[in-house]
Amino acid sequence: MTRFTAALPTILAMLVSTAIAQTARPALPSVSHLSLYTTDAEKTERYYAHDLGGVKRPDPQNPKGVRYYFNPIQFVEVLPLPENAAPKLRFDHAGYNTANAEQMRRYLGEHHVEVPAEVTKGSDGSQYFFVRDPEGNRVQFIQPPPNPAPVASDALSNHIIHVGYIIHNIATQDAFYIGLLGFRPYWHGGKTEDSSDWTSMQMPDGRDWLEYMKVQGPETTGIPAAMSQDSAGVLDHFALGVQNIEQSMNLLYANDRLNNKHSQPQIGRDGKWQLNMYDPDGIRAELMEFQPSVKPCCSPFLQPSPTK
Repeated sequence: MTRFTAALPTILAMLVSTAIAQTARPALPSVSHLSLYTTDAEKTERYYAHDLGGVKRPDPQNPKGVRYYFNPIQFVEVLPLPENAAPKLRFDHAGYNTANAEQMRRYLGEHHVEVPAEVTKGSDGSQYFFVRDPEGNRVQFIQPPPNPAPVASDALSNHIIHVGYIIHNIATQDAFYIGLLGFRPYWHGGKTEDSSDWTSMQMPDGRDWLEYMKVQGPETTGIPAAMSQDSAGVLDHFALGVQNIEQSMNLLYANDRLNNKHSQPQIGRDGKWQLNMYDPDGIRAELMEFQPSVKPCCSPFLQPSPTK
């Protein structure tokens, strides 16, 4: 037996391994949704349908849930609070649109992320699966249905421009979102000039973004024990892009759509005008202008901002 023949099994194994690890990451163009829990479906419906103007439709993934659409492929999913839910928890998962769910499943699996054996198909023709990020946050990758239903609504916005949720360790999360998924640093800031408590990463193939909401404490995952439900709802949030906050505020006042807790318009630390509204369980919806009006604190914008 020659040395080449003896080494053949090893060479073949290396070739097979190389071939297996060749799945390319499919496009990740936009935020899909934020999924959250409610303790009062009626009040929550009025908030998302009347106040924010989302279009209510059945949930093609979960018969217990409903969706409030802001455009054909972006929505807020509302689920009943499970009996065994952790105290103060109202955030279930965040969803991101992908060009190919099965390809994304294979790609992540090849990079040692625990993935399901196959994608799931929704009743609307969408395909999706769940994973967990390094801190255990549930993340869904969803391939939208081939012919999503149009949305004609009285929404304040037709674009969810970002989602944000609690994180503890930026470096660990970066390894997943930036290193593996290809998210791109967009902006960071906080209450002080040297802060990075709010760290934004733009989608790899679009201008929507994910915002880390960094917390302090002994915990390494989840909502800190000392944090209130209201504070957690400020951090676990989503943002609707608008062209002009003043016009949005006038629309809200004129149509009696400011029925829950809300802020006054203000310029955020990122230099963009914004207005915060809160659902009955405390989850924050941030109305935000697409472009900054003044220079941001802490960091320049590293990527172009969305325009509509």
